[in-house]
Amino acid sequence: MLSVVRVHLPSEIPIVGCEITPYVLLRRPDGAVSTDDVPETAPTDGQFMRYRWYRIQSDRKVPICSVHPMEQATIQCLGCLKSKIPVAKSYHCSAKCFSDAWQHHKVLHERASSALNENGAEEEELFGRFGSGGSGVLSTAGSGSLSNFGQSPGVNNGPVPMYPSGTDKKSGETWFEVGRSRTYTPTADDIGHALKFECVAVDADKRSPLGPPTSIMTSRVIPAPTPTPRRLIQVNRDVLGHLDLDSQTSSLGTFTVLSYNILADAYATSDAYSYCPTWALNWTYRRQNLLREIIGYHADIICLQEVQFNHFEDFFAPELDKHGYQALYKKRTTEVYSGNPIAIDGCATFFRRDKFSHVKKYEVEFNKAAQSLTDAIIPAAQKRVALSRLIKDNIALIAVLEAKFGNHGAENPGKRQLLCVANTHINVHQDLKDVKLWEVHTLLKGLEKIAVSADIPMLVCGDFNSTPGSSPHGLLAVGKVDQLHPDLAVDPLGILRPPSKLNHQLPLVSAYSSFARMVGVGYDLEHQRRRMDPSTNEPLFTNCTRDFTGTVDYIFYTADSLTVESLLELLDEESLRKDTALPSPEWSSDHIALLAEFRCKPRIRR
Repeated sequence: MLSVVRVHLPSEIPIVGCEITPYVLLRRPDGAVSTDDVPETAPTDGQFMRYRWYRIQSDRKVPICSVHPMEQATIQCLGCLKSKIPVAKSYHCSAKCFSDAWQHHKVLHERASSALNENGAEEEELFGRFGSGGSGVLSTAGSGSLSNFGQSPGVNNGPVPMYPSGTDKKSGETWFEVGRSRTYTPTADDIGHALKFECVAVDADKRSPLGPPTSIMTSRVIPAPTPTPRRLIQVNRDVLGHLDLDSQTSSLGTFTVLSYNILADAYATSDAYSYCPTWALNWTYRRQNLLREIIGYHADIICLQEVQFNHFEDFFAPELDKHGYQALYKKRTTEVYSGNPIAIDGCATFFRRDKFSHVKKYEVEFNKAAQSLTDAIIPAAQKRVALSRLIKDNIALIAVLEAKFGNHGAENPGKRQLLCVANTHINVHQDLKDVKLWEVHTLLKGLEKIAVSADIPMLVCGDFNSTPGSSPHGLLAVGKVDQLHPDLAVDPLGILRPPSKLNHQLPLVSAYSSFARMVGVGYDLEHQRRRMDPSTNEPLFTNCTRDFTGTVDYIFYTADSLTVESLLELLDEESLRKDTALPSPEWSSDHIALLAEFRCKPRIRR
């Protein structure tokens, strides 16, 4: 007889928008134990599994804390109401909670005040307020109402049930049936309510249960945490610090580029990120949170790193396709990697089909370059040792796109506007400085060849695992490496000799260095300057964990063909530290996203 052996839930906390797939272990009629489903459409020996999801209802309404969504709120910030900040962000569970969060919370007030003063109304946010859930006042069971809050607009008064409901007379609880499949995705109507999953084997002919149902309860459903929206900050001056007014009318148009290391699920372990709640590390939650964030930036080109192959195929490619993006992907090679083949990560580049068309794709495999290098300069007896040092399975994905936007310039009528976008992740241990520099140099030399063959603007995006001041950063930003740089002291294979060869001719500039060159005063300028390192003209950090805080991610562009129009504002470390570090319930990667808006410079007839 078909029966249930065991049922448990993958996460202790259900989140709005995150699918719940219970682990159900079945014993089949032949005695075999399996997690494979037995649906009504494919019964086994005349038996199948029936599933039900229920939600508990109550008319009692309580608000929840904006910082600790599992806690009931006891105080409300009236300043938020006066500033027209979403009500959900005004609630706190205790005076200590409010005090601890104040440095982060007051930014909401400052931003609201600045928006009202500068624009006369609340300004449009680039990163929308996903899942704010209206007022944040929830209908929950077993909690006394807080009369000092009163009734706020948008209170969840309970939805019309999908299926007939039932009432437990002993507890006074009313259960609404909300689902009839093995999986269930909580909605905004479920916030603050517990869910019950029930499964039972059923006789296919009699349509009757073969025994009592097995059930399991969840904790209360919570809304997906909503980070403070990040805005685009206009950069009005070009790389030389002069107003670039001509480009406003004569250039080919603007486009935005996002670069983001999203933290592969394989690396997002509780051992590595013990400070992050386990439910916030769960891929089911993280993928939805990352997707909301990425879509909210409305970028024309998206460069993602640490995208697992299975997640690209099953999630990111189909989901972003719905939003008008075409996808390109290159997974890392597998000479070193020994894990699950479908879980290996790589780089994914997406572009809006209405803004660009795909012309050509280049794939760089540094393992192949390492093999060619050792064949050329390493004695046969040392090749094995050399390859073990050089082979790291890293790759780069280079896409040549053709722009569909803007005019094509009177000086070059009918001329195609191409754009080359490189996306890479230089994942090399910090001790192997020679290998890291060699990989960056190899990539740049490849891009030089493309530049020689076509008059084409270039973008070089990614996680280079190299901080400002390192030799790879210097090579990218300056075009050469100081021959006395201490990184060159680490070169046991002689792959960096002579140091004079470590150069390139691409006029690359870091997009975020534009913040350091901005002049003037104002709320936005002052806050961005505080988040920049004046000694390097780079952000103070793009990667923020408990053990490391620094800048390793960049968007470089060729300054002779592109200008920076605006940049996505940087995050404040203090606000992130309220959750210890990244990743957190609000931000689902240990890196922050970088985004720049560019304008193509008009071609000059030669």
